[in-house]
Amino acid sequence: MEKYTKTAVALHWLIALLIVAAFALGMTMTDIPGLTPTKLKYFSWHKWLGVTVLGLAALRLLWRLTHRAPALPAGLMPAWQIKAAEALHGLLYILMFAIPLSGYFYSLSAGVPVVYLGVLPLPVLIDPNPELKPVLKAVHYWLNMGLLAAVILHVAAALKHQFIDRDGVLKRMLP
Repeated sequence: MEKYTKTAVALHWLIALLIVAAFALGMTMTDIPGLTPTKLKYFSWHKWLGVTVLGLAALRLLWRLTHRAPALPAGLMPAWQIKAAEALHGLLYILMFAIPLSGYFYSLSAGVPVVYLGVLPLPVLIDPNPELKPVLKAVHYWLNMGLLAAVILHVAAALKHQFIDRDGVLKRMLP
């Protein structure tokens, strides 16, 4: 069975790891009461992870647009499963862009600029906006909850292919 390219595999797993780290850090930092030095540090790290995911997602999308995905063997999956997998992958790509962007705009609406790795200030595209801030906060949160559901479904499907169907689909994305 044809595999994904090494570049596609590396980007997949690197982005997945960074998303898990950013999600875990986001859940941890929001549970810290008050405005402590630790919380501020975690917010910075969370933003840096988000910006990194956004950049790597752009690279991944460019790679994907110029390198086709390996074809599934004919007759391996029903048509509805192929369409569901394509839809889920599309949703994951959308969320890899929408979540960091919503976080970026949420931060800007709160009047807090994003300075990547503490040295590279990102452009301030909107002014502080107290009315928009809670909306963007909710958007960022619910997009993340959607991502959590999509990732759980993605992992469940991969495990189904590996341990129930035993069809080798998962091996296409393993290093």
